[in-house]
Amino acid sequence: MQKRKLGSAGPDVPVICLGANVYGWTLPEAETFRQLDAALDAGLNFVDTADVYSRWAPGNKGGESETIIGKWFAKTGKRKDVILATKVGMEISESKKGLKPAYIRQAVEDSLQRLQTDYIDVYQAHKDDPETPLEETLGAFDALIKEGKVRYIGASNYSGTRLAEALETSRKHGFGSYISLQPHYNLVEREAYETDLLPVVEKYQVGVIPYFSLAAGFLTGKYRSKQDTEQAARGAMVQKYLNDWGFGVVAALDEVANAHGSTPARVALAWLLAQPGITAPIASATSDKQLADLVEATRLKLDAPSIQKLKEASANKTPAAALAG
Repeated sequence: MQKRKLGSAGPDVPVICLGANVYGWTLPEAETFRQLDAALDAGLNFVDTADVYSRWAPGNKGGESETIIGKWFAKTGKRKDVILATKVGMEISESKKGLKPAYIRQAVEDSLQRLQTDYIDVYQAHKDDPETPLEETLGAFDALIKEGKVRYIGASNYSGTRLAEALETSRKHGFGSYISLQPHYNLVEREAYETDLLPVVEKYQVGVIPYFSLAAGFLTGKYRSKQDTEQAARGAMVQKYLNDWGFGVVAALDEVANAHGSTPARVALAWLLAQPGITAPIASATSDKQLADLVEATRLKLDAPSIQKLKEASANKTPAAALAG
């Protein structure tokens, strides 16, 4: 399994990160156990979850994904074989949200208990909390690093300006620093990362693990009409791409996939892996076929003309502009 260093100071990780947001939502516990076994056998041992997963699913309250992973750790004894990333900050309840030090302390203990472990490899701020001073948030994270409860820290959903401020705040105070950023980035969501975030991650050598790497499944090619989305768990998320621009991106993926004897999903991930700053795209799977696509994406090397074809197809319009047009 190909690996890359996560930022300048982080661990070596596989070039695909297994997304655990589907655990306890669209993938039940028994199937999750089987997937984790298969993923580790294939070398995909970098797993990303969050305390809030999957609060949005009917009957769930948050913590389901972490709980299932913790049960798998307890059953298999494979905690030491996994690079585990989780997050704090998204609203679980009115009193459980944000990045205030007292809440970070409470949330990490809750996550550790659910995960049945005594440490987290990469603990991430799930989103910026502008109401809490950065030095307070980073001081709380630094204390967890010193205590050994957290090995590294990362950020998610930060703007370029705030990420740079956070990194400079850590330098100023001698705190542990964000080694990674988790932004929304894929072939149909390019502008924010490429214009706002890329200069910062390159300057500070921050690792990048983009989420929604397959645009909630749109870039796999399985949504080719509105009807295709109607019974899908993530169908509402992809409807903004169901236009000439979006279908043009899928057509380019089809062309490149055919030329390489591959699939659109593998090509979309391989394109991300060829972009500046990217360490390991995050993608989830709910079937053996989807997991195989993740593994095979790590082996696919796109030639320059293929990368250019995808860049041109996806650069014509933004989703919002496509809808307006």
